[in-house]
Amino acid sequence: MRFAGLALIVALLLVAPLRGDVDKYEVYAVRFATIANFRVASLVAGADPARRMDIAMMIWVLKGIDGRVAIVDSGFHREQYFRQFAVKDYIKPSDAIAPLGLKPESVTDLIVSHMHWDHAGGIDLFPSARVWIQKDEYDYYTGDAWQSPNTHGGIDPDDVQAIVKRNIAGKVSFVRGDDETTVSGLSFNVGGKHTWASQYVGVQTPKATVVIASDNMYLYENLDARKPIAQTLDGVSNLRAQDRMRSLASDPRLVVPGHDPAVFDRFPHVSDRIVRIE
Repeated sequence: MRFAGLALIVALLLVAPLRGDVDKYEVYAVRFATIANFRVASLVAGADPARRMDIAMMIWVLKGIDGRVAIVDSGFHREQYFRQFAVKDYIKPSDAIAPLGLKPESVTDLIVSHMHWDHAGGIDLFPSARVWIQKDEYDYYTGDAWQSPNTHGGIDPDDVQAIVKRNIAGKVSFVRGDDETTVSGLSFNVGGKHTWASQYVGVQTPKATVVIASDNMYLYENLDARKPIAQTLDGVSNLRAQDRMRSLASDPRLVVPGHDPAVFDRFPHVSDRIVRIE
């Protein structure tokens, strides 16, 4: 009996660390394209109108120890945006995750930070994923936003239809404001009014808390200089969101902006397009 009891204690000690890590994720930034010669004044409020830069188009992969594979945002693939913008080095977002050993069908969850075309434009590329979106964002862009010609800029009707179809299939979960409990290891946080109800995501890794800002912070420059993003419904709320993102992350360098190519200089490479955030 003594030996049986000792074996049980040893087994529990071995399992306990694993259980503690079930809600931890590996976090990767995946660059699927570049938009060349983009106006910095469209990213950082008050920036010199003459400044231009090539911006990174990316999604973020969260690989859970329990087998959950979530991505934050879905990129884009609709033809009109290749005519409208100087898109370079494009690979379909659903293919860009392949170096991580993932197929589109492997993605269990898709967290949509907001409904702009370059972030919600690939929902249909990940057919098995449950979509997580702020309920106010969903309600507004599937409803009232289309009652006026000036209240749905950057929102693609095909993307709206895609998320509505996913909802009809019973695979959309609505987030209501800040939520730190529904998905273990992740927190959903109300963003800074980049769109009607944008959100950002806090992620627990084995070592730290990472914040995926998406477009609530376009560039590191926004955070470092405390400058609101240029495209927002409310600059004050955006600065508040930036301050909160900084406080949530274990280190300010772990607040990951939505379009800064410097992300791929600051973190270790897994492949030429993918870095691990750590």
